[in-house]
Amino acid sequence: MGARSYKLYELAELVGGTVDGDGQTLIRGVAGIREAQPGEITFIANSKYEEFLDVTRASAVITSQGRSAQKPVIRIDNPYYAYLQVLNLFAADVAVRYPRGVHESAVVDAGASLGANVAVGPLCHVAKGARIGDNTTLVAGVFVGEAVQIGRDCLIYPNVTMREGTAVGDRVILQPGVVLGADGFGYAKNGSTHHKVPQIGRVVIEDDVEIGANSCVDRATTGETRIRRGSKIDNLVQVAHNVVMGEHCVVAAQVGISGSTEIGTGVVIGGQAGIGGHITIGERAMLAGQAGVTKDVPANTAVSGYPAREHSLAKRLAAHVALLPEFFRRVKELERRLREVEEEASRK
Repeated sequence: MGARSYKLYELAELVGGTVDGDGQTLIRGVAGIREAQPGEITFIANSKYEEFLDVTRASAVITSQGRSAQKPVIRIDNPYYAYLQVLNLFAADVAVRYPRGVHESAVVDAGASLGANVAVGPLCHVAKGARIGDNTTLVAGVFVGEAVQIGRDCLIYPNVTMREGTAVGDRVILQPGVVLGADGFGYAKNGSTHHKVPQIGRVVIEDDVEIGANSCVDRATTGETRIRRGSKIDNLVQVAHNVVMGEHCVVAAQVGISGSTEIGTGVVIGGQAGIGGHITIGERAMLAGQAGVTKDVPANTAVSGYPAREHSLAKRLAAHVALLPEFFRRVKELERRLREVEEEASRK
């Protein structure tokens, strides 16, 4: 990976762990436990990967206190987070450094405001009244509409669209193709005709949010669609108008969240889950992948299935459904025996 290298004890000091084995082991990069090579450090936090611990080619391993290894290790209570810290260390050596300033092919309106050390890449468009904070990067092909506000230290990847009035906080990452502020899906029917409801609200993205590629957050009909601080959204997620998502939520790919839904702090939503409109998801709730959520979910509750039910109940129901063919066969057999008994009784 990067040109720099570190001794194992230096990495242990960085993450707050302890070394078991040769602390002078030289580490030049990081990798997963299966693909790691000599000179690299890996980690294990999930027991299903323990079979690779004795065969990995890594020079060292980050692991928990109770797990043995035949290689030098850094022991720490949270191996995955320690691995992230080490990965960030090496990532800084190979990170792309985008040129500061405005590319000659970019269009920046005279009424826009750019902070210090901003990068506006090729074919970007920054409209009148837009404000971009210090050290923010627009990589290429980014559209920043009128009166859009973008904070400090943001990274906006190619072909992101931020329509008029959108507000983005500090240290936000928008992956390629994100659309913020497209019209919410609102129509009023009169006879057989659907009449468009004007979407005059806005989108607000708070600090430290990351939104994955080709995800969309629609503007509110009135008021705000808001993603609160620290939430992380995966690729291909649809957040409809007037949704409010709490702090530090995690939303996996292909989730659909219908309009005016309120999602509490720390909610985890599995891939392809669908959430109906005008409902409330309580704090720290967990929605399993492909859950179909049609009503409110209380705080600290895990749900799954369609329609989504408390997870333990949903598992029992699924197990019973899987047994239906056997139950059907047994009922047919009991019916056959009953007929035989009745026929024998009628002959007496």
